[in-house]
Amino acid sequence: MPGEETVITAEDRAAISELISLHGHLTDNGELDRYDELFTPDVVYDVTDFGLGPLTGIPAIRDAALAMGDANPVGHHVTNIVLTAVNTDEVHGRSKGIGINADGTCGSVVYEDTIRRGDRGWRISHRRILARRKPLGDASKT
Repeated sequence: MPGEETVITAEDRAAISELISLHGHLTDNGELDRYDELFTPDVVYDVTDFGLGPLTGIPAIRDAALAMGDANPVGHHVTNIVLTAVNTDEVHGRSKGIGINADGTCGSVVYEDTIRRGDRGWRISHRRILARRKPLGDASKT
């Protein structure tokens, strides 16, 4: 009906939150061959804020992670997941990420995700990663 709000079910909310969290586990464990459990085949993974531009497709994401080698964080931690329904098969996700490096330094990012329901369940079809570089920064830039 016009004007009716789309609601995310509790089951979908749990599945999507687990999907977002799984990214850190697979990446930190080097299980990059399992990225099809996270992303659509045509995913756009936008790391423009880190100087790499958008990567398209799971192989491009996997290759970029492998190319970073030991520069990859040893721990990816996701928190503050907020989900907004776009329609029954698409959700916008916004979450915070903390990356812990081998030398003990860390960084903070914001993940902006488009998550779509398909025949294999929920998958991220677009992810934009924004580095947090300034406290109390302009929310439109994070």
